[in-house]
Amino acid sequence: MHLGTATGPVLPAPDLVIVREVRRAVADRLAERLQAQHVDSPDARRELARSLVAAELSERGRERVRRGEDPWSIDLEMVTSRAVMAALFGLGRLQPLIDDPTVENIEVDGHDSVWVSYADGRDERVPPVADSDSELIEILQLLAARTGNAERTFSSAHPALHLRLEDGSRLAAVAWTTPKPHVVIRRHRVRDIDLDDLIDLGTLDTVLAQFLRAAVRAGKNIVVTGLQNAGKTTLIRALANEFAPMERFATIEKEYELHLHDLPDRHPRVVALEAREGSAEKDTAGRRAGEITLSDLVVDALRLNLRRIIVGEVRGPEVLPMLEAMSTGDGSLCTLHSRSAQHAVDRIVTLCLSAGVSMTDAFAYRLLAGSVDLFVHIELVDETATGGRRQRFVSQVVEIAGLGEGNRPATTTVFGPGPDGRAVPQHRAQCLPDLARAGFDPSLLDYRAGTWADLRDGGRR
Repeated sequence: MHLGTATGPVLPAPDLVIVREVRRAVADRLAERLQAQHVDSPDARRELARSLVAAELSERGRERVRRGEDPWSIDLEMVTSRAVMAALFGLGRLQPLIDDPTVENIEVDGHDSVWVSYADGRDERVPPVADSDSELIEILQLLAARTGNAERTFSSAHPALHLRLEDGSRLAAVAWTTPKPHVVIRRHRVRDIDLDDLIDLGTLDTVLAQFLRAAVRAGKNIVVTGLQNAGKTTLIRALANEFAPMERFATIEKEYELHLHDLPDRHPRVVALEAREGSAEKDTAGRRAGEITLSDLVVDALRLNLRRIIVGEVRGPEVLPMLEAMSTGDGSLCTLHSRSAQHAVDRIVTLCLSAGVSMTDAFAYRLLAGSVDLFVHIELVDETATGGRRQRFVSQVVEIAGLGEGNRPATTTVFGPGPDGRAVPQHRAQCLPDLARAGFDPSLLDYRAGTWADLRDGGRR
């Protein structure tokens, strides 16, 4: 019997065991249908799932009657259907974490070991996100199937999964090659950010902000370096927001993370390109069928009448077309995983030599010297284990000024680490006249300690 209230009847609670069983049964059928029919529309996928849920519940209801049990009420069948759909198209117990605007990263090491990093630097353990590792894997498999892309599978034959969630977060998961499944979800809480915002966050001081603003406007090619989670993507977003409003440029990414195409008021002429994984089948050239690599996209972008190209992260053979774009274009940007700006020079050369083409290290250094203008390094200092906090700040800006001795690029440390690691002016850049024409005041470099202290005292100089 249902009890009425002022707002309407109280609906019965669904049986969670039945919800789990129906979700599992429907998930398998849904995955098969999606891959067989290549259903691309989210609405069509939900409608297909809804029909499968209705059919499964109807069959279970008839089975109850055959066993002599009371049939389900209409209300109970309705709430059960809703619960199954929520489990199919939400992220289950992960969804509240995804919806929390203060969450920065989520790390799942097995279903019952879940850690959350918050924007204020806290790391906290939270309750399990599934009842078992196998259920966690089922959730991930369903997520892969819901993309409508047959190449996005998660199985013992494809034990790694990389997905972009509906809110733009990036999910990476592995299983079968590890004792238990591991999942990392990286959030992108702030998309529309500029250099002044990074001053407020303590990533830059006013001298650095003015220097980088002028470098972008002067069309300098910039490589942003740092370790994982240092804030490279955030800095690239801020630099891109210094582009002229009507400038036509492209973003090229493995999975969309920059989301500059989601800011049409700020970037009305952006071309957003995303790579695509191939299937297990190989073509005659040995490539996975249907695969579109970052290198392919960079080559395509060079034909699209663009001033600049942004590559979300250079980590493989795409380094060569990226350097080509920088050498022939004007003001392109990319990120690179590196522990210092100087280390980034050798890392780029190593990537060039590993790109599968015949190349000497001398030629790779020459290519780099003729392409990159500035390396900007972000430092991540994590003192949370000792009661401190997590800090991100620019520690180095290194200029590439042609070839130097031994056919290696000549470098000038324009900004280097001060006593606390934050970047302070050290040397005059060779490109300083170009920056001055773009609005930079060279006298700012006379502040040998930068303006970090002014910011800590509560204001911008």
